[in-house]
Amino acid sequence: MKTVSDRASRPVVRTAAGAVRGTWEPCSPGAAEGPSAAVFRGIPYAAAPVGALRFAAPQPCEAWDGIRDASAFGPTPQRGDTGITLIPEHSIPGDDTLNVNVWTPAPEASAKLPVIVWIHGGGFISGSPASPWYDGRAFARDGVVLVTISYRLGFIGFGSVDGAPANRGALDWVRSLEWVQQNIAGFGGDPDRVTIAGQSAGGGAVLTLLGVPAAEGLFAAGYAMSAAVAAPSLDAAAARTRHLARLGGVTPDLAGLGSLPEARIIELQRRITAPAAPRILRDVHGMLRDGLMIGPLPDGDVVPLDALQGTSHGPSAHVPLALSTADDELMGMFTPRPILDRAPRRAVLRALGASAAVADRWLETPEVQATASSVALVGRYATDAVFRSWVPRVARARGASAVAGTTWTSRYSWHAPDTEAGAPHFAGHCSDVPFVFDRLDAVGVERVAGTAPPQALADAVHGALVRFARDGDPGWEADRDGTGPARIFDVPVREQRDAYASAAALLEASHSRDASAHPSR
Repeated sequence: MKTVSDRASRPVVRTAAGAVRGTWEPCSPGAAEGPSAAVFRGIPYAAAPVGALRFAAPQPCEAWDGIRDASAFGPTPQRGDTGITLIPEHSIPGDDTLNVNVWTPAPEASAKLPVIVWIHGGGFISGSPASPWYDGRAFARDGVVLVTISYRLGFIGFGSVDGAPANRGALDWVRSLEWVQQNIAGFGGDPDRVTIAGQSAGGGAVLTLLGVPAAEGLFAAGYAMSAAVAAPSLDAAAARTRHLARLGGVTPDLAGLGSLPEARIIELQRRITAPAAPRILRDVHGMLRDGLMIGPLPDGDVVPLDALQGTSHGPSAHVPLALSTADDELMGMFTPRPILDRAPRRAVLRALGASAAVADRWLETPEVQATASSVALVGRYATDAVFRSWVPRVARARGASAVAGTTWTSRYSWHAPDTEAGAPHFAGHCSDVPFVFDRLDAVGVERVAGTAPPQALADAVHGALVRFARDGDPGWEADRDGTGPARIFDVPVREQRDAYASAAALLEASHSRDASAHPSR
C-alpha cells in the first residue's frame, strides 16, 4: 500500500470502456502520513438511462478515448434536496446515473484482494452512494477493495410498466456486478472473491440477488444488514401504475409513461407512495400489511422467487450469508400517546393485525415483557415484524435447505449512554452503518450514535465484514436453525443463543407466501 508521501502521481486504471484516473487519499482522513487508498469515483457501468432507455434494461456505455477523470462522484438517480435524513446521502445532477465508485489499496492486477460491493439503502425510492458514511478508505486500509454502486430508484427502477422489463433496478445491480467481474482485477480486486453487502433496501437487494438467475456466479458471499424486503403483489404494483398514470394524464404503459419527464414521474411517485404521518395503529397496520410500496417483486423472470425462497433455494442460495439488524430499528418512529397506554396490550397487537396466537406468543417473550409503554410496544412490534423477523426466518429456511450455504446472524445493540443528553438512547435504523464503515468521524454520525461512539465497537463491527469478505467467515459460530448463537455487537461484544426470540415468536409454523411476506398474519 502506498503511503501519503508516495502519492506523486494520480493512479490510472484501464477498464473495458477506457482508462480512468483517480486520486490518492489518506486512509485516515486528514492524516499527513500513513497509508493511502486509490479512489476512483463516477465510473459509468452502463449507458445513461434517459430517453428510450429510461425504462429499458441497462445498456453498455460507450467507450471513451484518452483518460477519463474519476475524481468526483457521478450523477445520482436520487434527485433534488432530500432534507435531513438519517444517512446524509447527496443528490448529484446529470444523466450518467449508473456508475460505480472504487476504493483500493493497490490498483494493480497482481494484488488479488477481496472485494465488497456495497448497495445503498433508502427504501428503494431514495439513497445515494455519494455519502460520507460510505467512504471506503477503512476497507482499503484493511486490504479490501470496496465498490459502491448506484441504481435506478422508485417507479423508474421498480414500477410495473407494460412493455418494459420488470425490476429494472435489479437489472442495474446485475449489470454493476458484471462490470465488477470484467474490471475489478485492474483495481487490485479478485473477481472470485466478491461479497455483496448492503443495509436496509441494500440488505433487501442482497437477499433478492440470491434468487436472481442473471446474478448467479457474479458474487461469492452476501452480507445483509437490516434487510428491508419489498413485498408488493403484482396486482398492487399494477394498481399503483394505473394511479400514477391517471395523475399524469397518460396511458399506463411504456408509451404513456415514457412520455412524462423524469421530474414529473418523481413528483407523481411521491404522491402515490408518501405515507401519512404515523397515526399509530392504523398506519402501522397498513405498513405491516402492505410492506414497502415500491421495490423488487417476483415477476417470474428477472426475480422469479420471493426473498425467502431465493435465499434458501435460489440459484445463489449456496453462497455464505451473514444477517444482522439493529435492536431498535423503528423505536424512534413514534411519540408517546397516553391514550394508547390505557389500551390492553393484546388489543393493541390485534389492531396491528397480529393473530391471537401470535399476539399471545410474542407478549410472553422476556424482551417484550420488559417494554415499558404501549407506544414502545408498537415500536418493538414494528421492528420485529418489518426487520428482525427476517433473520430467524431466513436462517431457518436456509438451515432446512439441502442447497443453501452457511448462515451467520448478529445484532447491533449499542446506543449512546442514557446520561448523554440529546443523543438517541436506542439502537435505531442506520445506527450501525458508520460502525461497519469505521467512519465514526463522518458528518451526521452524532444523530445516531451520540458524541462519543466507541472505536472498539467500530473495530469489531467493521472487522466482522472485513473478515467475512476475506475468509468467508465473520468470526463466530454459524446459525443452523435460527436460534444462533448470534454475535451481539455491544460493549462488551458477546455471543447469545435465541437472540431473536421475540422476532421468532412472530413466525407462524407454515411458510406460505403470505406468511413469509407479512409476519403479523
